[in-house]
Amino acid sequence: MTAAPEPLMTTGEFEELARVAGRVSEGVRLEYVEGNLGAKTVPDGDHGCVIEWLMRDLIVLRPELWLFPNRGLQVDSYRTGRARPDAALAPTGVFAGESEWADPTPVLMVVEVTSRDHDTGRREKSRAYARTGIPVYLLIDREKGSVVVRSNPVNGEYERILIQPFGAEVSIPDPVGITLDTEPLKAWVS
Repeated sequence: MTAAPEPLMTTGEFEELARVAGRVSEGVRLEYVEGNLGAKTVPDGDHGCVIEWLMRDLIVLRPELWLFPNRGLQVDSYRTGRARPDAALAPTGVFAGESEWADPTPVLMVVEVTSRDHDTGRREKSRAYARTGIPVYLLIDREKGSVVVRSNPVNGEYERILIQPFGAEVSIPDPVGITLDTEPLKAWVS
């Protein structure tokens, strides 16, 4: 059996690095998933339009919830990872008083929207979200023009995966329990 590689740094060291990086450069967001340091560039305008579209639909369909953009979350089985999904869906006001890296227990869904930086950590983040127990992971893939819904996390993997092209009606399972008309996404393909 191969031993797991030693992590690049401790969680505390990462948090300090992320704090310093945030003061030095507003153009980069750092993450620490599965012991690997990752960086995401600030999203483009079309990326922001996708988040706005989703937020508007969710306000109508689930007004008791809020889509928290760029919410830092403690991820992985032991909460040692730090991820910053493009958005996290959770009950309104649930993160009041939380630090930059919040407990993900109340999160119903995380959302990632692909950007031109071609985030290489998609698989790692999917596993981290599943290990954390986040019920739904929604990936809006602007490069492929598709919506990927991962749900039912079991043993660190999502058991159910639904892939639909932009323009389709996409059902997001419980606990979110909504259907999205993804036609507007066609305007923001990368």
